Amino acid sequence: MEAIPFNKPHLTGRELDFIRQAHENGQLAGDGPFTAKCHGWLEENLKSPKALLTHSCTAALEMAALLADLKPGDEVILPSYTFVSTANAFALRGAVPVFVDVRPDTLNLDEAKIEEALTPRTRALVPVHYAGVACEMDPILELARRRGLLVVEDAAQGICAQYRGRPLGSLGHLGALSFHETKNIISGEGGALLVNDPAFADRSEIIREKGTNRKKFFRGQVDKYTWVDLGSSYLPGEIVAAFLWAQMQEARRITAKRLQIWDYYHRAFAHAEKKGLARRPIVPDHCQHNAHLYYLLLPDLQRRTALIAHLKARGIQAVFHYVPLDSSEFGRRCGRAGGSLENTRDLSSRLVRLPLWVDMEIEKEASAVVEAVLDFLK
Repeated sequence: MEAIPFNKPHLTGRELDFIRQAHENGQLAGDGPFTAKCHGWLEENLKSPKALLTHSCTAALEMAALLADLKPGDEVILPSYTFVSTANAFALRGAVPVFVDVRPDTLNLDEAKIEEALTPRTRALVPVHYAGVACEMDPILELARRRGLLVVEDAAQGICAQYRGRPLGSLGHLGALSFHETKNIISGEGGALLVNDPAFADRSEIIREKGTNRKKFFRGQVDKYTWVDLGSSYLPGEIVAAFLWAQMQEARRITAKRLQIWDYYHRAFAHAEKKGLARRPIVPDHCQHNAHLYYLLLPDLQRRTALIAHLKARGIQAVFHYVPLDSSEFGRRCGRAGGSLENTRDLSSRLVRLPLWVDMEIEKEASAVVEAVLDFLK
């Protein structure tokens, strides 16, 4: 059998046609017709008042940090178990990342541990929806309301997932999405900022357009545009948007196929979990996940390392995930722990991610992965 990669980008079949159309439209720079289509899809399907495509989720988070008006020394609450962009976006503004532990079930930010990490300098909460499974947003939003804090959802992995019937990315004041090639819906690189609080609507456009009021000029609201605020070039080009538009049109089918593979894995490893050989992902009943990834938690680091090596020997690429940010060189310099991080330490050392991609055949690749894992676990 051929080697089984961890990820393989999916084509719907219309991407190249839409890219050709973008060229024929005569506009390849950002904010053309395909960008408008993508904005409309996000606003309709994610119930967000305003969506803005960006060249990455990192860019969307950086825009959120600018909108937050953070000053050096301000603090931002986030999990240590996340990608570096979650912290970098705020550290770039001089803010201090305060790392809070994750829940043992979902590996999401533990809402019960946030309040003890707050100080008078806290300005924002950044819940990260790990594996497309929602954080407990109701208590997080209520805490933010009581304490006057901004909520920025890092929904990089959350497209087409929901919390109590509400799309991820649409619950906080701001939300950030990713369309990186490893995500469910892709454009190679790409992202979006969801502006759910109308108070940020105008300024978000300005920040995205290098700090100018160019959008108002094109709408005829001003007779010329000029530099009015901080900003940068956060727009993706129309080629990226055209590719993404093809993916968005197939979002329901893509999600359904990923869920089939996820469910197959989940059933296949149920007996191993009962025997205490590995733990499967936990998805609360009120969370509708999107099968972004499938992982197993092994008993310890040694077993995790051995399983990855075992699969590699069979031509199967399985990988671990985040190294906790608070333990990194720069994380120790620019951030601090907001309490004990025992779950973060423990779970991050035991987690292994299995291959999962849209065109994966259950009878072929997925079954081979299951066979190899069970052979190791027995």
